[in-house]
Amino acid sequence: MNEKMQTIYQAILDGDQTAAEGAIRAALDDGFSPAQLLGEAMIPAMDEVGRLFEAGEYFVPEMLIAARAMQGGQAILKPLLIKDGVEPVGQMVLGTVKGDMHDVGKNLVAIMLEGAGFAIHDLGVDVPPEKFVQAVLENQPDIVGLSALLTTTMTNMKVTIDALVEAGVRGQVKVIVGGAPLTEEFARQIGADGFAPDASRAVTLAKSLVEIEEAL
Repeated sequence: MNEKMQTIYQAILDGDQTAAEGAIRAALDDGFSPAQLLGEAMIPAMDEVGRLFEAGEYFVPEMLIAARAMQGGQAILKPLLIKDGVEPVGQMVLGTVKGDMHDVGKNLVAIMLEGAGFAIHDLGVDVPPEKFVQAVLENQPDIVGLSALLTTTMTNMKVTIDALVEAGVRGQVKVIVGGAPLTEEFARQIGADGFAPDASRAVTLAKSLVEIEEAL
């Protein structure tokens, strides 16, 4: 890895937002393209953060500060990437289901997925089924992500999936679900395409679903 790329990579891995932003600006000044920085340094750094998390070497705080460093860098690159016409790897609508006000897990998933190259349409918390339907119609995403942290609200995931079916858009999107009380079995029962117990595995799952779509 090029020295400048290595500096960006390490700054994100360390969760040093100031260093990451400075290194990104310096690399841009030296003629590196935004897509190059994203693909060769930033996304690999977040992939490594996910690996360290799954290995038990990083925990949520480390993942969060790394994600914030990534987000700071993305804020610099985003207008340049748009100008260069760089397409995201996928589009995702994300929200915490109706009745649930928890957003920490959802927000971390959003940051991690943005770090992996996805365009995220975050609907926030307490999102009614009809708002998910409207977002699918408006944004034509590849994936819909549903979050819930309460056993009393996780049932609204099925209500939301049923609403997508009734609106005739369920076949257009993959649905993934996540949250503390959920299980793989519950995800299957409600008709979801996948379950992720944490932000790192949400990224892995979303990538696999987009790759499957592209292969069809």
